Amino acid sequence: MRKGRAPRRSDPLDPQSDDEAFDSSSAASEESDEAGRSRRPTRPLKMRAIDYLSRREYSRAELTRKLAPFVEPGDELDPLLDSLEREGLLSDARFAESLMNRRSSKLGASRIVGELRQHGLDDTLVQSVGAQLRDTERARAQAVWRKKFGQLPGSPAERVKQTRFLAMRGFSHSTISQVLKGDDDWSDE
Repeated sequence: MRKGRAPRRSDPLDPQSDDEAFDSSSAASEESDEAGRSRRPTRPLKMRAIDYLSRREYSRAELTRKLAPFVEPGDELDPLLDSLEREGLLSDARFAESLMNRRSSKLGASRIVGELRQHGLDDTLVQSVGAQLRDTERARAQAVWRKKFGQLPGSPAERVKQTRFLAMRGFSHSTISQVLKGDDDWSDE
């Protein structure tokens, strides 16, 4: 029998053989709940959380949203998340660092800070990551600009285009101005 498909009919002209195949394979093996969905064996909530966390870092709020549809009556999500934090499997600081490392080569501080806020992180953590990013923003903006354009704008229209490009990536106006002036020797302010 083929996996994942209905069994083949023994006689394509005999409608009775199709009904027998349906009765033996799908009706007997699947149960349904009251909403009409098929019931699959459910994994414990902790195993599901560990499975998610094994693929990538999640913030506490993000993992809560991911696990919410699987919470059964009688299960509580907050004690599970607290235990994952105690065991070191769930960490908002590690998530923020991961997102910062992943996105900082392409985006500016304000865009990354906005993404961290969307993920529901604490404001003090978001502000500390923002401060780290602002220290290197000029060099990162210069690298992004050099990769895309490589030369200073020759016309006002080209300057607007390059400014918009960097602004959409979350770099500050002062950083964009310095990049487009062509200053390679920036001193710290």
